[in-house]
Amino acid sequence: MPEAPKDEGAYAHAHDDANTIYSVAEEKNKKFLQFIEEVTANADEVQKRVLAEILSRNAHVECLKRHGLNGQTDRETFKKIMPVTTYEDIQPDVNRIANGDKSQIICSQPISEFLTRFVFLFCN
Repeated sequence: MPEAPKDEGAYAHAHDDANTIYSVAEEKNKKFLQFIEEVTANADEVQKRVLAEILSRNAHVECLKRHGLNGQTDRETFKKIMPVTTYEDIQPDVNRIANGDKSQIICSQPISEFLTRFVFLFCN
């Protein structure tokens, strides 16, 4: 998947010359716009690659095994086997994680943050 351009601190490296600052900022904006155009022009392909990456990294987590995915990482099998999941469906898993379970329940990497107001799970 394309990566967003890094923030290189353009203003910190620019000279006091206003034209230089403007040129650096303009170039930085062009890079960000190019990135946005690349990922939106091929959104379906990007989504397929992202799903493939997520499935390959998490092929053996409990949640996917429970539904019979059994390490399969292709998109069609995932679409056929995995049901639409609600919070209520994964609440027991979320509770286990919140209570300190470090098993590969829904993510192969350790959960680094757990926000309780909204359910956002961030994997390292």
